[in-house]
Amino acid sequence: MSHYVITYDVGTSGVKTCVYAIDESIKLVASSMEGYKLTILEGGGAEQEPMDWWHAMRRTTRQLLQSHDIAAEQIQGLSFCAQMQGLVLVDQHGEPLRRAMSYMDSRAVREHREGLVHGLRVSGMNLRKLAQSLIITRAVPASVKDPVWKYKWVQRNEPALFERVYKWLDVKEFLLHRCTGEFVMTEDSAYATLLYDPREGRKQFSARLCKLFGVAVEHMPKVVPSTAQVGKLTSEAAEALGLREGTPVFGGGGDAALIGVGAGAVAQGDTHIYLGTSGWVSTVVGKQILDAKHMIASIVGANTTGFHYFSELETAGKCLEWVKNHLALDEIGVYLEKKQISDSQESIHRSLYDYMMHAIKDVPAGSNGVLFAPWLHGNRSPFEDPNARGLFFNIGIDTGKTEMIHAVLEGICYHLRWQLEAQDLKVKTSSAIRLVGGGALAPLTCQMLADVLGREIETVDSPQNAGAIGAAVVIAVGLGCIASLDEAKQLIKVKARYTPNLANKAVYDHDFVVFKTLYRNNKKAFSMLNAQRNA
Repeated sequence: MSHYVITYDVGTSGVKTCVYAIDESIKLVASSMEGYKLTILEGGGAEQEPMDWWHAMRRTTRQLLQSHDIAAEQIQGLSFCAQMQGLVLVDQHGEPLRRAMSYMDSRAVREHREGLVHGLRVSGMNLRKLAQSLIITRAVPASVKDPVWKYKWVQRNEPALFERVYKWLDVKEFLLHRCTGEFVMTEDSAYATLLYDPREGRKQFSARLCKLFGVAVEHMPKVVPSTAQVGKLTSEAAEALGLREGTPVFGGGGDAALIGVGAGAVAQGDTHIYLGTSGWVSTVVGKQILDAKHMIASIVGANTTGFHYFSELETAGKCLEWVKNHLALDEIGVYLEKKQISDSQESIHRSLYDYMMHAIKDVPAGSNGVLFAPWLHGNRSPFEDPNARGLFFNIGIDTGKTEMIHAVLEGICYHLRWQLEAQDLKVKTSSAIRLVGGGALAPLTCQMLADVLGREIETVDSPQNAGAIGAAVVIAVGLGCIASLDEAKQLIKVKARYTPNLANKAVYDHDFVVFKTLYRNNKKAFSMLNAQRNA
């Protein structure tokens, strides 16, 4: 008998609400999407209204139930997959005290410098704090974008508001409270604060680290497993969502924790790449490993039997969004107005991104020498620099939009190769790599990534929903449908495979050498142009 469940994929640009049927496999029954704003502020700020997430949840849930004639009583569980390392400060009633600071927020330069850099240093970091962090978490809050510095930024710059803080929550934890009234944080989100002790027998926020970084330990919520039932839908939440009071609500996980589950990359040594608004390379490992030089750490996932050796690209699909809005605008305007496009062509180009992919399909590998660096909002790995920015390199008099758009896609792939090669220095990544996220919907992107990496690329059904599928697997474990998250590999099958084109690979091998010089050669210029603006 099928179990009907609802998952919420809470991304940077919108909430995708999905109804799944779980039996021998996980089948998508219906889905609905609603977007919201990301506010970019001077000095590196990036914020969102927490209630925008909740209102999008509420409207999409009601819309799905009504349009697909699904009874509230049929829904047997809810869970979440969400963006991570946000800072949602709430009062004792769970009401947000200010807009949430996104994982992209890089304002806390002073707090980061004073909190981690001052004192006796190793690799530019305070020795005492470095040593304690490595002992307890096997990671360090070395990025200005790590949430502890956002917390300290609010403490310094908004002291009256800070006095009213009751709990520090992440994105989905705020929504879990709206649903159940419980203040909790799943283990993966707790670890992402870099104040959590994941060692066996501890598994709680570290009072020592909180004191070391000046965080009030009472601000931290109770920690629960991703598959735990956090609580049941309150009457108020049930009325808002159009669901049954008492519906079980499970912890879920952050996107970095659950997208790998939804990709079926759950066994030790499995590597997956995510291409959404952000991007990353993640490999399942059996123990915690840290590469401080390349800013790669082993993070706690939804499945706590292993870790994710994880390196992030801040702006991946965001670069394509930028291209759509600012570079391809004239062509897209032509498309929208249906000029010079036949009905047959129009039926092929179901979205603007499909149209862009069609427009660049004949551009040769290497984009006729044009390179693009995808660091539109700084970068984390394999180098940490909030001042880094995107750039086009080697534009010629004959360069057109198609070459530039193609180069943007290649630049994202080059950066992912850089991260993959950095991971290979410490662990063995898989020869076949699962690609998920919206980027995996385009065969051109899949083949290009195979060519750039020189690896086989595998895709799954509905790759853009990998996080939501991972959340459905969490519910399946919570309801007892399957024994553990390890069984995701049997539920999620490969849909398509892409093998490297050796002629294209030769071009990419040559140009990749130049790509890696772009940051080193421009690091000083980035600082001169942006350090003052980000201060």
